[in-house]
Amino acid sequence: MIIAIINFSVFIISCLIMSYVYTLSIQPVKRAEKYGDKAWRDCKKFRSIGGFFELISVINLILWIWFPLPLVDTCIISSNIWIGIIIAICITVPCCTIMYLGIKAAGSETLSPSKYTEMYGGIYSHIRHPQTLGEFPLFIAISFAINSWFLVIFSAIFIIIYIPIMIHYEEKDLIRRFGGKYREYQKNTGAIFPKLRK
Repeated sequence: MIIAIINFSVFIISCLIMSYVYTLSIQPVKRAEKYGDKAWRDCKKFRSIGGFFELISVINLILWIWFPLPLVDTCIISSNIWIGIIIAICITVPCCTIMYLGIKAAGSETLSPSKYTEMYGGIYSHIRHPQTLGEFPLFIAISFAINSWFLVIFSAIFIIIYIPIMIHYEEKDLIRRFGGKYREYQKNTGAIFPKLRK
């Protein structure tokens, strides 16, 4: 019981730290106005720290298999664990594909923002945040694989709250960075899903 509470508490704290630090990492232009060129290097550090806490949160999710919270342990998806695993695979495969295409198009900017980077092509021609679309639903996929409705709902709520906040701050910084070119891009391209064009 104590270990389960500690594990879930660390999961929540890791998600909050990851969200905060990653949000800092996607605002290099704003930070450069205050801290100069050093801000770009700092954003790279923030991104690494965010990735570390994301890893911790994934480990905490996996530890749930052995240390579930007793009050919600009965909220299983199915008595047949393979149903959750199959749903997880159906989420993971397209998400990882989209994330790979996003990382490929963004190149080194994925981990190391640079003021010399131009706007991306590739999958970014269709959606503005493919890495977000690919990465965050993986929390839900893991939750399905663990066979817990509680974790599925918790992860979905976290994603629904955090993604719009993250997109808001990132796009404000991208407008500072690319100006009218990015505003035009916003008009023509969907944030998470492609815009239907006439």
